[in-house]
Amino acid sequence: MLASPPPQTGTRPEAPPAIRFDQVSKTYRGGQFKALDGVSFDIHQGEFFGLLGPNGAGKTSLISILAGLSRASGGAVSVLGHDVVKDYAQARKLLGIVPQELVFDPFFNVRETLEIQSGYFGVRNNGAWITELLENLGLADKAKANMRQLSGGMKRRVLVAQALVHRPPVIVLDEPTAGVDVELRQTLWQFIARLNREGHTVLLTTHYLEEAEALCHRIAMLKAGRIVALKRTSELLADTASTMLRFKTDAVLPPELAAQARITGRIVQLKAHDAAEVETLLGRLRGAGVPIEDLEIGRADLEDVFIEIMQSAGREGQ
Repeated sequence: MLASPPPQTGTRPEAPPAIRFDQVSKTYRGGQFKALDGVSFDIHQGEFFGLLGPNGAGKTSLISILAGLSRASGGAVSVLGHDVVKDYAQARKLLGIVPQELVFDPFFNVRETLEIQSGYFGVRNNGAWITELLENLGLADKAKANMRQLSGGMKRRVLVAQALVHRPPVIVLDEPTAGVDVELRQTLWQFIARLNREGHTVLLTTHYLEEAEALCHRIAMLKAGRIVALKRTSELLADTASTMLRFKTDAVLPPELAAQARITGRIVQLKAHDAAEVETLLGRLRGAGVPIEDLEIGRADLEDVFIEIMQSAGREGQ
């Protein structure tokens, strides 16, 4: 008879989150302006996480604290269990950050820039990975070009390569596709999605909400330094009206319809919870004599959800 295994005397420790924000606050002007107000959430290892919010919501302040460019006024931030202040050297090694600003050294070519960046992290014999980065980010034919000769889009590709050159397990993308062409956006997301599948954690901030909807497993929304939503992307989409009525018109909508519409130029969007409400809205538009072109009925997207949550948070804050 086989002996029974000895009882377990302890539990296996949980893996630390990729990033932990614990009651993070940040004030400026001697405490008169509060950019962050007790922000707390975890980003799990291997997650593709979106951080969204309007301009001035506190996204850049939060990322600056994570990167060590700024000190929190209160709370703590850690990367894979390493505090960004107390264990800053290890925390920095685990991070790769693509900033919003185009920052580059004008004295080196693209490949030299990546070799120098490798040296900052003590990574030797990194030529094969640098070549792979150049190829995957469409920079192979620019490897010997001086940084000053590159277009803005190409410089941004180099910033992405610099952030990835030491193979960090945690990647932070702060508005990485702002002002770049469609080709770069597609190339970048294919490569980043591959890295995420291979186990890298990704934190993304973007104003292109279709990107966040397509890529992110979970999303946190910030407004005025506070978290106003934190859910799986699918749950956020399910929480709002499931149907959107979209059309074009040159006419002015009646005030009662205009108040509930999202209008972008000639494009009007009205939310409806079911087919009966769609019929009601169309009847009201016909009754008001509003001519309609290119009518579409579709599901609400993340932009619809974002606007609804921001408006709701604004009303609650008044």
